[in-house]
Amino acid sequence: QAVSHPAVICPIGRCTIDCPADGRTWVPFGQRCYHFVHGEEDMAKSYTIEAAKSLCSGHELVSVQSAEESDFIIKYSPQVWKGNIHVWLGMYYDSDDEDFKWQDETGLSFKNWGNSSSSPELIPMDTCVAMHSTTGEWEKVSCVENLENGVVCETAEKAGKNGKPATSPLLSALVILSVVAIMGISAVFWFLHQKHQFGAVLTSFEYHPPFRAPTSDEACLVETEETDDMA
Repeated sequence: QAVSHPAVICPIGRCTIDCPADGRTWVPFGQRCYHFVHGEEDMAKSYTIEAAKSLCSGHELVSVQSAEESDFIIKYSPQVWKGNIHVWLGMYYDSDDEDFKWQDETGLSFKNWGNSSSSPELIPMDTCVAMHSTTGEWEKVSCVENLENGVVCETAEKAGKNGKPATSPLLSALVILSVVAIMGISAVFWFLHQKHQFGAVLTSFEYHPPFRAPTSDEACLVETEETDDMA
């Protein structure tokens, strides 16, 4: 039976994200949302890494990217599980690069290995990592063994930064098309207005042919007409 756990109360102006509404308890922290999978009587169950992934239903196992995120998991875990347990991390060993990576193929920008796991050694390919829920230290564990590790799922926020809803591509395209349409209509009206103004200027002037000196034949014709008139 599901056990309800108190939600994290964020400071004013800090809870600005939208977590999934899928019937599970998602806890916001930073710009991410977290779901702590509880077991019966608040005890962690035994899972392999693949079974733990399946519990997240399309989301990722938690990837601890900072000391602040590690502290958040340490502080919230006692509200979900009793006792000191380990939590599966969404990490795997890349035998090609001979290093651990997160599930999204990114490297480890933050590390918190325990003393027993920090020394260099030959690492089997089926090696995964779990985090101690009280110290935050990481420990290398088997991926295929059923271990009593807690499961924390993680997903990105659904809202934009500063609490603003994330803009969908369709909405952005509609806004761009609207702006282009308005600019096009404005250009047509401006062109018609300029054309009308230019036509009005032309009609306000009368056409006067330019002065042209008469040719010799025309001058002789005029003199003949004047002589006839005098006669």
